[in-house]
Amino acid sequence: MDTKNDLEKLIENLPFFLQEQLHLHNFKEQLIEIVLDLGRRPEARFVTGTEYLSQKTISWQDLDYMTKRIGKFSDENRAGIERTLHRISCIRNRQFLINGLTCRVGRAMLGTISIVRDLLESEKSILILGKPGVGKTTIIREIARVLADELEKRVIIIDTSNEIAGDSDIPHSGIGRARRMQVSKTKLQHQIMIEAVENHMPQVIIIDEIGTDLEVLAARTIAEKGVQLVGTTHGNCLKNLIKNPPLADLIGGIQYVTLSDEEAKRRGTQKSILERKAYPAFEIIIEINNPNLWTIHEDVKKSVDLFLRGGFTIGQVRQFHLPEKVKIKCQTYQNFFLNTSNNLNDTFSITVKNWVSRNQFNTLKSLTFQQKRLIIYPYSLSNNLLKEALLRMGFKFILTNEIKKANLIIGLKKHLRQNFKLITFAKQKKIPIYALNQISLYQITKLGQFLIL
Repeated sequence: MDTKNDLEKLIENLPFFLQEQLHLHNFKEQLIEIVLDLGRRPEARFVTGTEYLSQKTISWQDLDYMTKRIGKFSDENRAGIERTLHRISCIRNRQFLINGLTCRVGRAMLGTISIVRDLLESEKSILILGKPGVGKTTIIREIARVLADELEKRVIIIDTSNEIAGDSDIPHSGIGRARRMQVSKTKLQHQIMIEAVENHMPQVIIIDEIGTDLEVLAARTIAEKGVQLVGTTHGNCLKNLIKNPPLADLIGGIQYVTLSDEEAKRRGTQKSILERKAYPAFEIIIEINNPNLWTIHEDVKKSVDLFLRGGFTIGQVRQFHLPEKVKIKCQTYQNFFLNTSNNLNDTFSITVKNWVSRNQFNTLKSLTFQQKRLIIYPYSLSNNLLKEALLRMGFKFILTNEIKKANLIIGLKKHLRQNFKLITFAKQKKIPIYALNQISLYQITKLGQFLIL
């Protein structure tokens, strides 16, 4: 995929004096967006910061030159460039004339979701939270490609603003084999979501920027039909979602419940409390703190319940460490926005203390096991896939073809069941057997939990 050519297609539609400046710029490949406002100097925003591209100010002729060379603007004042992922947004004056343009560079970036590859293989619905511009659209574009090409799912993208697959009737190659349904008007997005399920039998639906009550209702309807959802919405964290009434239904919705005197006394709370009222449409939430640091809530139901009862949640932090390393750790996050009673604060302290103690105990057991060298006999498994998963978890191991030397057997359940001789031998030699339901990175990474028990 040649992203350099895509960038050139954007640059060649700019006024001539800007084309020359960008062609010679040292950080051209780190360009995020270009801002062209009438009567002001043109700005370029790079990963490293913002700078002016010229001393010349933008004129009506410059804006007119560019708007004639790109696609038509939608009701949302957005347009694109044919067969690219770039987005051009306009600002209009009171006479509805364009007096400003924001040209955002769109790139298909391979490998951006390796940090959550195991979550995709779990087949659970995933909601991605983040501020505008943090890269949510780039992430779900790559998720669509991985699900369609590598996991061979039937994927349909609901592309409201043509940001995911580009401004063309032919989708951009960045989405792989995934199919794309365009939305003529933003207010019709919820209808297209339902139409996709009813007409095209998808296994996965990708939705960008869920924001209205009707879109939330459509997402819940799709989830109840058994289709995996991958969506994005604006917000910093799970707490913001809980406190946002239109979007709260994505994680089950919030309602006031009145307890009896005895129940309130037993819980140590007030009689009127907040509780989750339904099952979440999205089972996993990913908070994009920055491009290299993501917070994961693998059990949204539990995270929401803990937040409402005790003012804290337990989240998993995943961080990229170059070259090609992922660091994963678990943290607790206390909520300072709830007015909790002393009893609740005591409960919070005890719960965190217990959780930390249990986590430290498991960690010590894991470290003890890791200090021993595992001799693994793989049965009906790819050696390369097994090596990759175990290396990520930090285990010292040797793969052997001689079962007598092994101290652990790993294989597919359906094949192990048929080999009575292998099972009998393992029982006699007291060699533990770990059976996988299917060959996937997600299944193999669960091996770590087995080893620390």
